Amino acid sequence: MVDLSVEMSELWTSLGAPAPGRPRLIQVVAARAGEGASTIARELALHASRGGVRSVWLIDLDLLAAPQYGAIRADAGRYGALGPAVAATPDGSVFFTVRPPAIGEDGKPWPDAAFLAAYRVGATRWWVTRFRREALRAGQTVHVLTQEDYWQAMRRHADLVIVDAPSADRSHAAAILAPFMDQTVLVVAADQTDVRAPAMLRDAIIEGGGSVAGLFFNRGTVAPPGFLKGLIP
Repeated sequence: MVDLSVEMSELWTSLGAPAPGRPRLIQVVAARAGEGASTIARELALHASRGGVRSVWLIDLDLLAAPQYGAIRADAGRYGALGPAVAATPDGSVFFTVRPPAIGEDGKPWPDAAFLAAYRVGATRWWVTRFRREALRAGQTVHVLTQEDYWQAMRRHADLVIVDAPSADRSHAAAILAPFMDQTVLVVAADQTDVRAPAMLRDAIIEGGGSVAGLFFNRGTVAPPGFLKGLIP
């Protein structure tokens, strides 16, 4: 694994200092799969947790694949061992719904929040979420909600929330949730010459009421090291 500490420091600085006492929600997304957005989100969470941010949460929106949980679990030497599963919601709210609702063994509906678990990473105060796909039953589907209850709850619960959204060519989740975020960082592979897809994603986020911090040019998709060489508004 390439050491991205310098690049993450540059990215963190480029995003600007947070307002005193105000938690921050940062979404990271790419227009196309394979451009490295999940790596950037994970490394930014690691950097922030080691840099003095008291409470960091990495929310994985790729619910069925759970790449963040898998990547951290596979590299405990870098990130730290995962702790036991805990509730991933401070008040019972959640950003998705499962339909049709699950019914527990007691015959009562299983709350959507029960599908989402969080795991503390190492000794630092940061957590990563994992959707409990194994709890889904045949015929059930998951839908992202267009409401901010969960995100407001997380603002009261954590100092920094980094949201790793699936690429726009796979899901509309990033555009749906962008209005609830403080900033969205668009990740673009440095060798990608066609910028129409990132531009369309940027426009969709802005038109939907979100804020785009800029483009993170990911050189790691070409030949590591050397991810970030600029965050361009």
